[in-house]
Amino acid sequence: MKTQLAEAGYAPADITHVALSHYHYDHTANTNAFAGATWLVRQVERDAMFADKPPDNVQRATFDGLKNSKTVIIKTDAYDVFGDGSAVIKWAPGHTPGHQVLFLKLAKTGAVLLSGDLYHYPEERTLDRVPIFDVDPGQTRRTRTAIDAFLRRRRAQLWIQHDFIANAALKKGPAFYD
Repeated sequence: MKTQLAEAGYAPADITHVALSHYHYDHTANTNAFAGATWLVRQVERDAMFADKPPDNVQRATFDGLKNSKTVIIKTDAYDVFGDGSAVIKWAPGHTPGHQVLFLKLAKTGAVLLSGDLYHYPEERTLDRVPIFDVDPGQTRRTRTAIDAFLRRRRAQLWIQHDFIANAALKKGPAFYD
């Protein structure tokens, strides 16, 4: 991660904002490198991350530097990070209580939504499957319905983070989408 940032001309200290889709360890690795950035999080997710007994799939050592970071608690369904609609964090609860997805408006690529773990694989969409480890499977289904409608309205691509086949075709750092 640091090598890819350096190849693109950046260091972790150059990053001004950090947001996680959710608290599971496979989505929090290297987060401590960005503890100097402003953390964008929902209160329910932050509370779970730093609870006396954290939820399963949490490795606090990957993000414990955020505990004292400058933090913005997101209180709305959609949070426009830069105020121009180019990066919007949308609340997508169900997988975890404060799960979030990221909507990006890119000049050349167009609209893209990064799914976090709203979906793990494309088959979850077509077969209406929800992982047994989601904290609220009913909420996951309601969130998916709302996000799918959002995708249609915005004519956005859905990039599913655990979709190995689709991800193999994506550019890797230091290359980027614009």
